[in-house]
Amino acid sequence: MKLNFFIISFLFSVVSTSAQQVFHVFPENHKSNPGTSNGNGSITNPWDLQTALSQSIETVNDNDIIYLHEGTYNGRYISIITTVDKNTFVTVRPYKNGKVVLNGNVNSKLGSVLEVKGGNVVFQDLEITFLGDFSRSMKDTNFQVVNGISHVDGEDCKFINLKIHNNPGSGFGSWKRTGGSTIDGCLIYNNGYMSKVRGSGVGIYVQNQSDKIRYITNNTIFNNYYKGIEVWSATSGTKFEFVKNITLTKNVIFNNGNPGGNFVDNVIIASNDKDGINVAKNIILDSNILYHNSDFTSNTNFGDGASLTLGYSASAPVEDVTVTNNIIIGKNNALRLLHVKSLTFKNNITYCGYVHYNSSVLKHIKTGWKFDENTYYTRKSNAQRISKHRDFTLKQWQTNFELDQNSNWKQVKDFDIKSVLDVTKTNKTEDVYRVSLFSKEGKNVSVDFSNLDLNNASTYKIYDVENPEKIIKSGKITSNSKLDFPMNVSDLELPLHNMIAKKTPNNFGVYIVKFEKKLSLFERFFGRF
Repeated sequence: MKLNFFIISFLFSVVSTSAQQVFHVFPENHKSNPGTSNGNGSITNPWDLQTALSQSIETVNDNDIIYLHEGTYNGRYISIITTVDKNTFVTVRPYKNGKVVLNGNVNSKLGSVLEVKGGNVVFQDLEITFLGDFSRSMKDTNFQVVNGISHVDGEDCKFINLKIHNNPGSGFGSWKRTGGSTIDGCLIYNNGYMSKVRGSGVGIYVQNQSDKIRYITNNTIFNNYYKGIEVWSATSGTKFEFVKNITLTKNVIFNNGNPGGNFVDNVIIASNDKDGINVAKNIILDSNILYHNSDFTSNTNFGDGASLTLGYSASAPVEDVTVTNNIIIGKNNALRLLHVKSLTFKNNITYCGYVHYNSSVLKHIKTGWKFDENTYYTRKSNAQRISKHRDFTLKQWQTNFELDQNSNWKQVKDFDIKSVLDVTKTNKTEDVYRVSLFSKEGKNVSVDFSNLDLNNASTYKIYDVENPEKIIKSGKITSNSKLDFPMNVSDLELPLHNMIAKKTPNNFGVYIVKFEKKLSLFERFFGRF
């Protein structure tokens, strides 16, 4: 009986393995093995990238893997691959963890480096960018708006550990017909351009018309020319809702608008439908860190720098929005709750001049709002400001509206929070962590990794996320598994890419730490898949 079981298990594994196909892609300019449109996808006769992404379900299908071999792929690409079985995925990823760069700085009429039109595809561990010189100004005759990724169609895709940067457009457009898709663990930064009036190009622009939840998780989004994440539609006259059912968790979003000269919303959740049909609703914002450059040693917090905005039009106030466990740091108007019908706002830490509300909230505040366990750091005690109405102290706010009964208010000069804000593993197969730190006085921060399973790692490398190619510290792991992170990385060490952008001050930092172990003889000989 036991022998029969092993035979059946072996036969099943053979069938399962044979059902999964593996295909290979090489850059067209590869010296020894270039990918071509005439290839068959084998490792000896590989495809070029556009050919691979154009395959029909008769060739590439359920559970198949398309391996991109290391190198730079010059071009702009459209992906139409998909699956028949909607419980499976086609995966597009580097071969043996090689560095794969999609460079969109070429002559093309396409408006994105990668346009995705198929569903049930995983894009993983790729770099999406413009290399070399290119214009970032609409005033230049040779300027062209080009986004990093535009996901226009196809549900249930996954975008994992992508590095999307330095594109003269938005980093990622995730549009209404892409329900159920996930954006996880991506670095999205330095995207955008200067229009005739301001910086343009956001980190992520997201919509959803599906009843499936869209998940945006564990991403690091910063220094884009305009906003960080826009859960948004500017459309009026529509007959249906497509800004709904979106969850944003554990993202670190900072200094967006910085290259354009003005700090703007790290996150905005709203719509501008004058008819009030397409309303932003069922949105969750949980355990995110939103930050703009601030001087926490000052007694004031002036200047323009919204970090979170809810609602844009009184005709379309947001509904069923949940904002919990977030750190929201910005300038005078860091937190703007402008047009809000129903909102849960709990256990958040906010640093701002005032909390700004539009007077339209007065019709909803007593029936649709739940506020509690929040801490507000503001310039003055009467910091709950309803425009064209009045300013309230926290006590008055509690008495008049029965909100924030267990919340606290403190002055901005007393602002202080824990040093280790978040430690998140950002790579499913390797020991790579994103570490978000705070130090009011700019001192180094020690982080204890002893509670993590580091798979017998022996060495580490630390990178500042604002310069993810440069190692700022490395060494061997000590017996107590504690690492000391430097908070005083200077502007001179960072590629800020224009004269306007400013690095985060020494009080805030986001780092990538890679733990490594000695490779086994097998891994040294065959590599790691």
